[in-house]
Amino acid sequence: MIYVMSDLHGCYNKYRQMLEKIKLNNDDLLYILGDVVDRGDDGIKILLDMMHRSNVVPLLGNHEYMAYSVLKKFNVEITANNYNTHLDEDAIEMYESWMFNGGITTSQQFTKLSKEQKDSIMEYLSEFELFEELEVNGREFILVHGGLENFSPDRDLYDYDIHELIWGRCDYAREYFPDKYLVTGHTPTANIDENYKGKIYKANNHIAIDCGVCFGGRLGCIRLDDLEEFYV
Repeated sequence: MIYVMSDLHGCYNKYRQMLEKIKLNNDDLLYILGDVVDRGDDGIKILLDMMHRSNVVPLLGNHEYMAYSVLKKFNVEITANNYNTHLDEDAIEMYESWMFNGGITTSQQFTKLSKEQKDSIMEYLSEFELFEELEVNGREFILVHGGLENFSPDRDLYDYDIHELIWGRCDYAREYFPDKYLVTGHTPTANIDENYKGKIYKANNHIAIDCGVCFGGRLGCIRLDDLEEFYV
């Protein structure tokens, strides 16, 4: 079976409850569409669990992008040769933006890790893909964190840049593909239609699965084999 969830935002207990609910086993695949970290308390704890599961496939969210960009600059040894040049104005601005967007808990957790764990987390984050295309039981799916900003049916997926894919948002009132489902996180479903607060949104061949768990909603998960929905 193939499952998809997104926007865990540090809610480790909900994540583990969902794994138990769907009875994830080694023959299943679980795609997580980014934003594992920030806002909630245990984003690093979720990453440490994910990275030891060969059947969990992570895609990059804007919060992983911010975290990785900042930590790559800060997770270095400051020496006499680089102390006055390493952290430039751009690095400070990235750090402030990350903190403003909920990165405080992730940063605090990261500093408590051993060097080996820090290096493993950084390597893991560097391997996150931007999107995934797959066919399940005759249905075609495109998985991406944010959306396909500046969408055109003539654009190849590889023509979208990273910001369009992880920061962009979909026009959920528009059908992008008549023969494919576009599965996204990033935009809480309540912001698409208030009737879908805490529920997965399905319309116009869009499947939006960010059910706002870190905003008092629920964690949603969808099984692509039969489009069954799961919630905790």
